[in-house]
Amino acid sequence: QVQLVESGGGLVQAGGSLRLSCAASGRTFSSCPVGWFRQAPGKEREFVAAISWSGGNTNYAESVKGRFTMSRDNAKNTAYLQMNSLKPEDTAVYFCAAALTTGTPSFLSEYKYWGQGTQVTVSS
Repeated sequence: QVQLVESGGGLVQAGGSLRLSCAASGRTFSSCPVGWFRQAPGKEREFVAAISWSGGNTNYAESVKGRFTMSRDNAKNTAYLQMNSLKPEDTAVYFCAAALTTGTPSFLSEYKYWGQGTQVTVSS
């Protein structure tokens, strides 16, 4: 079992930066790929980024490539999403999730454990 808690969301102006954290409890976290997803009002939850269990591989949605960077610290049971050059269209609730598969999965169905989400609002 893995419990996930996101933090670091908030209100930022366009062009600004935020760093989201995903703190995990549970002994299996360090062996799980971790992903970030987001959901804007009236829209489906979408993939943002994923990182392999070791941190050696990452995968990003085209819309965030070059602006967002995902990392993890297994010693701290925490994953991070550094978001730079934020745009109003990045506004959403951001969720972290842990999978029991391998690699850097990008489909919601591959993730078993989910956090409650943190709101990110980017003003223009």
